[in-house]
Amino acid sequence: MTLAQVVRLLALARSVAAEHEVHFACARFDPAIFAAQEPFQRWPLLSIAASKADFAVRFGLPIYSYKTLRAYLADDLRLIDQVRPDLIVGDLRWSLAVSGPLSKVPVASLANAYWSPHAIRDFPLPEHPLVKLLGVKLAGEHFRKALPLAFRLFARPLNRLRQRHGLPPLGSLPEVLTWGDHTLFADPPALFPLRQLPAHHHFLGPIHWSTGAGPQVKSSRLAYVTLGSSGNLRALPAVLEALHGFDVLLATAGRKMPRLPANVRAEAYVRGDLACRQAALVVCNGGASTAYQALCAGAPLVGLPMNLDQYLAMEAIERANAGVLVRSGTATPRLVQAAIERALAQPGARSQANELTATLQFRRFIDNHA
Repeated sequence: MTLAQVVRLLALARSVAAEHEVHFACARFDPAIFAAQEPFQRWPLLSIAASKADFAVRFGLPIYSYKTLRAYLADDLRLIDQVRPDLIVGDLRWSLAVSGPLSKVPVASLANAYWSPHAIRDFPLPEHPLVKLLGVKLAGEHFRKALPLAFRLFARPLNRLRQRHGLPPLGSLPEVLTWGDHTLFADPPALFPLRQLPAHHHFLGPIHWSTGAGPQVKSSRLAYVTLGSSGNLRALPAVLEALHGFDVLLATAGRKMPRLPANVRAEAYVRGDLACRQAALVVCNGGASTAYQALCAGAPLVGLPMNLDQYLAMEAIERANAGVLVRSGTATPRLVQAAIERALAQPGARSQANELTATLQFRRFIDNHA
């Protein structure tokens, strides 16, 4: 549904393709993210449109219906029958919680630790229509009260599908998102303390992926900006106005941009790892992909999250004094400017992870479990 899901799996697939027969299945995505010759066979996979998923997330609605998950299950079983894998690695493919057990193929689910039922955290208020109607404080009170019921409603279609096939229900949304015979967390362990981590849960560390050219802007005042494929573009004008004193490199992820100031150079895709190393400042949607690249580069970070997933990641980063969070729904040039000043003043919390850590951990996991 988002670029991050595809590219995380893409990085892992490439890391083990030399030693194992790898098959890669996903919905249609920009071909620019794939190399001309990949070391694996690609397969099409049924998925709802990214725009539909984005709408559901934006308005706090269930992403999947029972009918959709039944269609996913049929497509999973078709592909499993053709490929006959020894192990399935999925990223937010809920139907694997049925197709895996039915086909008797173990499933490793890629997830983020902040969704774990064992995580020590509170759920922050994302950008939701209630925020505009009631304000942050009052909307937050309603959000906290409604969240347990909402999480059960989100999980209901999958629990119903499992029960139809003789499988026990999983529980609420956190249990659904982190279900697997193995669960692989694509996060730095230090950011997310967990209570009583089960033996089949493993931390890989941040999974880094980049495409496109390296930064072509040479400047000691380089700001690398990207809101990814799911960030709040309405916050972009405030961000760019606050960055009037920087040379800005903007990665659009292929999204249509408004008219840009003269100090902004826009590219569809940029080598984010290299951009973060060169940048004096990184501004992103707070989601794990770019935020972790900034952490690994030790770059000052400002995050403007939109959905709950991005808020969970960015709140943990801010708690670690490794970045500054600005609500994207209420961002103004003044607020973004203040956040930039705070981020630049922070000593910087550099992640101990490097680009090889996650893929190396994954290779070890595959060697032990495939």
